[in-house]
Amino acid sequence: MPHRRAVIDLGSNTFHLLIADLDEAGGLRDVYRERIYVKLASEGIATIGDTPFSRGITALQHFRRVLDKYGVDQVTAIGTATLRRATNGPDFIRIARQEAQINIELISGDEEASLITRGVLAAIPPVTEHVLIMDIGGGSTEFIIASPAGVHWQQSFPLGVSVLRNGFHHSDPITAEEIYHLEDFLLEQTAPLAAALRQFPTHHLIGAAGTFDVLAVSLKDPAAPPHPSSHQLNLSGLDELSDSIIGASTAERLAMEGIPDQRADLVVAAMILLRFTFKLAGIDRVTVSDWAMKEGVLLGG
Repeated sequence: MPHRRAVIDLGSNTFHLLIADLDEAGGLRDVYRERIYVKLASEGIATIGDTPFSRGITALQHFRRVLDKYGVDQVTAIGTATLRRATNGPDFIRIARQEAQINIELISGDEEASLITRGVLAAIPPVTEHVLIMDIGGGSTEFIIASPAGVHWQQSFPLGVSVLRNGFHHSDPITAEEIYHLEDFLLEQTAPLAAALRQFPTHHLIGAAGTFDVLAVSLKDPAAPPHPSSHQLNLSGLDELSDSIIGASTAERLAMEGIPDQRADLVVAAMILLRFTFKLAGIDRVTVSDWAMKEGVLLGG
């Protein structure tokens, strides 16, 4: 008899709801998925603004109605970077409990990275080499280096796309000077990642959904063997795609195929972060995982 569970991922940009049935063998069957672009960190990560605060509570009230409709009793709601750091994060957690009957659990960046790793490695073909797992969020980005022997290194960095956009992307389109300052900031912040890559070199990047979905629309490799929960990319068109997104205005990005309207303001910072990571690690192969933290929570029992 399958056991029905739900996970809510309260990200700094997007709130995700996953309802799934778990069988006795540990397999997952999706029952319902939904994401709402709440943009909790749109007015800064130090304090959640009144408008995104309200959007977040409204989204959770909607999720509560969906949970009741599907008869889900066991719900895990996970708060990440913005709720960890915002001065009014405790207020949000309290009101979510009062208004939506949803109890939010805050987890550390290291816990988030571990859950992402569990979900991603279950979604892709078995790894045979060192891989660099990357999950780009709104408030933080997680990097993990893993191999068939297990996880060798992991760290959560305060390099979410909302943080990077608010800090550096002020012109439309972004200027060369803003890009320079953003890349200089990334170089400084990711020194631990650079050291880990020297110890555990890898050229295979595993991207966990989000921004990587944008890449998959244009770069999915039609010649790669099909897989139910991951996709191989053909990187021959990556530079052209990256340059076109970074150089575009907001209006031009809104007209681009494969970029959701809700991501048009954040995708430039994401592409600069990706381009930086590709260069830092010498990436020549990319797999996009459909699974990440939510599935990691469910697979953990």
